[in-house]
Amino acid sequence: LSKSCPIKGFLFRTVEMTESPKKLIKVTIEPRKNNRAKCSCCGKSVPTYDTSPSERSFDCIPLWNIPVRFYYRMRRVDCRHCGRIITEAIPRAIGKHRLTNDFRIFLAQWSRLLSWKDCARMFHAKWDSVFRSVQWVVQYGLAHRVPEEITANGIDEVAYAKGHHFMTIIYQTNDGARRLLGIVKDRNKAGLGRWLTQTLSQSQLSTIKFVGTDMWRPYLKVIREILPQALNIPDRFHIAKKLNEAVEEVRKQETKELATRGYEPVLKKNRYCFLKRATNLTGHQKIRLKDLLSYNFKTVRAYQIKESFDVFCGCFSVHHARKYLRAWCTRTMKSR
Repeated sequence: LSKSCPIKGFLFRTVEMTESPKKLIKVTIEPRKNNRAKCSCCGKSVPTYDTSPSERSFDCIPLWNIPVRFYYRMRRVDCRHCGRIITEAIPRAIGKHRLTNDFRIFLAQWSRLLSWKDCARMFHAKWDSVFRSVQWVVQYGLAHRVPEEITANGIDEVAYAKGHHFMTIIYQTNDGARRLLGIVKDRNKAGLGRWLTQTLSQSQLSTIKFVGTDMWRPYLKVIREILPQALNIPDRFHIAKKLNEAVEEVRKQETKELATRGYEPVLKKNRYCFLKRATNLTGHQKIRLKDLLSYNFKTVRAYQIKESFDVFCGCFSVHHARKYLRAWCTRTMKSR
């Protein structure tokens, strides 16, 4: 405990293990000699007025999956700065919370990997304790956030319920960091525009140089009106989706043409051979795609154009990317 959870100005007087009703490590804490209590209001060291006869308990991070609980008799101080008698500042905790700050941060970090219910069950806490720990960490992050450093934003939609129920999330993407900035309940133009104008000042909006979004029209309109200086970058997923839609449209038209002319419907029931990535194809689909690529179909040419776009996404040089994209667009337009 002294190594993993030191408390400055205090010492662990007794440590014992209890077996009933469940295993628990009980730790008694007391202040060191000449350690003056700190006022919980102004934070200054002041004389002790009296000590509580009963102990308060605080849960700490479990050791070897055994709950650890600190017991401490609180002191009241006579603070001349605040002009009243007040309870001292709790060591490693805040206010009337039953968890230490270390334990609250610990639960908040694990809640990113586990559900709140599983997190509470694994670390001998209540669901409400996990919820309040996450809320405390988020509030601390929001209070210490520096929005002036934002130069690149991402805007995306997330479904939060069954049916067409979406919310808009705005996050920071510059300097290799991804940080959530805000959540808007809907995915319309008014909600996103209101959040940008009310949350960020005009000087902060002017520093944003890049915005990554999907191709949802309300998002594009808001960025064009509120962030005219920012470069709007559509995400790769939606570009690939549009390319797949184009390939599928060509396949449908060519399938009808083959059927009208009386040819064998070789393109029929082979939709996913052209839409899937090569790494995700099944064994049968790989064989079937290899046979189809031997034909001089429009669908085959459209598929090859779609696949060649991945080279552009893998370019690290701006010069090579620009040159390749121009050549790709020329080839695509000539193919009609």
